[in-house]
Amino acid sequence: MSAFLRPFLERWRLWALVSSLAMLAIAHAFETFGGMAPCALCLRAREVYWAAAAVALVGMLVVRMRAGARWRWVFDAALAAIFAFGVGLAVYHAGVEWKWWPGPTACSGGAGGVSAGQMADLLQGAKIQPPACDKAAWVFLGLSMAGWNAVASLVLTVLSLLAVRHERRKAR
Repeated sequence: MSAFLRPFLERWRLWALVSSLAMLAIAHAFETFGGMAPCALCLRAREVYWAAAAVALVGMLVVRMRAGARWRWVFDAALAAIFAFGVGLAVYHAGVEWKWWPGPTACSGGAGGVSAGQMADLLQGAKIQPPACDKAAWVFLGLSMAGWNAVASLVLTVLSLLAVRHERRKAR
């Protein structure tokens, strides 16, 4: 294992928590400051990071308890599974955006933001359509937010698996 990765793997649950919260903050910033309302799949992707943050936090607490160190690899493995699910979800979302396959029916919404007229309609009982999942709201270097989420989730999955291997080797 490289000397560069060792500090990250030693405290992987903390780094997973920080990474998950950073991904949630980035998504919230795009929504708040960029005016990009999340589609149904975007919201589902956020749930992955909330779950990872919760597992990382619980893992940080458990491993501090007496005899808790033996559970380190279990929490790292759980994080790997959560982030791997995130990869699959993000790839699915990117495929929907590229029209490789259809998205869920909940994702057949209209445009991005909500106008004052739509808010007035909502107050009168109308339903506002969420943004469509099959239209990328933002693209950078040829990848949409869903594509970048797939890359980030893949990196987090690999690091989680390396943390499992690191903890299992230490336990021998």
